[in-house]
Amino acid sequence: MRRGTGIDFGTTNSTIAVADLDRNITTAKFHLGDQLTETFRSVLYFEQVRNDEGQKRFLALAGPKAITQYLQSEQKGRLIQSLKSYLASRLLTATSIFGRPYLLEDLIAFLIRSLREESEETLGKLDGTIVVGRPVRFLSSESKDDDDYAVTRLRKALQTAGFHKVAFEYEPVGAAYYYEMRLDHEELVLVADFGGGTSDFSLLQVGPQYRKSETERKILGTEGVAIAGDAFDARIVRHVVSPLLGRESYYESFSDKLQPPAWIYAKLERWHHLSFLKSKETMDILQSIRTQSFEPEKIESLIQLIQEDLGFYLHSAVQRTKQELSSRETTIFQFKVPGISISELVTRRHFESWIEEELQSIAGCVDRLLSRTGVDARSVDKVFLTGGSSFVPSVRKIFEQRFGAERLVVGGEFTSVAMGLSLRALDLSRQ
Repeated sequence: MRRGTGIDFGTTNSTIAVADLDRNITTAKFHLGDQLTETFRSVLYFEQVRNDEGQKRFLALAGPKAITQYLQSEQKGRLIQSLKSYLASRLLTATSIFGRPYLLEDLIAFLIRSLREESEETLGKLDGTIVVGRPVRFLSSESKDDDDYAVTRLRKALQTAGFHKVAFEYEPVGAAYYYEMRLDHEELVLVADFGGGTSDFSLLQVGPQYRKSETERKILGTEGVAIAGDAFDARIVRHVVSPLLGRESYYESFSDKLQPPAWIYAKLERWHHLSFLKSKETMDILQSIRTQSFEPEKIESLIQLIQEDLGFYLHSAVQRTKQELSSRETTIFQFKVPGISISELVTRRHFESWIEEELQSIAGCVDRLLSRTGVDARSVDKVFLTGGSSFVPSVRKIFEQRFGAERLVVGGEFTSVAMGLSLRALDLSRQ
């Protein structure tokens, strides 16, 4: 039976959906402990384990299985996250894992192959036309050449993972197909898709007449900015976590009073960079600072965080704080593991002041889209917000100020893109 398959390969989470000829959509389900989830965490976990004979073997897992093994393992291995963030970077072509070099494309291929295999357990064989989402602008991209480079690398990874007939579509356009499902009339809609690494926007006409004839669809314009949920998380790390791990402390070196290198804490802010700090050179620097620090216990906590690969736990605490601030004016940031205890009051007012620069960049991107397309905000019928950061009140305020709260629509925060892409794949299969 002919179906359309949509893949939303995300910085933080990935999802797969299939649409049948009646445009009924089914999303893949994944086991996370005793629960089923529609999202496949975009992470890899590598660990060296010993068999019953004491021989070492290499364990490699992806998605929910990677998270489960990481949480259960006493001897932490290597957790790799946010691979999508590096696709446009020509500086990162490979990384070493337990002494073995791996190309970025091969790591992504392993993740996508695992995603495909686990999806096929509930969806059946995924073949035919596959539509994969892509951001309007990839993280670290500074030009169209960088974007093309990212797409080429992603296509290669998909082919290695077993997906050979692939088309790409902008993620907010995919979300528009999902939004269009509920309509019985035409609308001019602005779609705002907030991922982990990018925020992407599309302005397009949707409705029944466009479902009937793909050639009539009007995509007025797309815009994107490499700022999203991860950038918001980084600000919480900078203002709440890093000071308690020694960023503002001092140490004495040859009678000079110095602060620890800023670049170490910059890596800490991007949790998928934390593993880069686990090098002999960096650990030697931190051990030396600790012995001369006026607050050695803070540096010791930072060393432990890095050595024990606790980035996932830290990130989970940061995410929890961000989510709670979406519904509360204040919350307590808590990160507690054996040897480290951080508890700090965080207010929404402070959080919004920390992310003011990012909010202005997002607002500027929306304004550029309206200006470039020549569309007055009053002409936009609805604004569809999707993705995790659509819950952040100060993000919603950007759209309320321009379009009015009554025109905002939310839904399918973690599945809308994949579901819409499956409909796009179904349309392409008919051409």
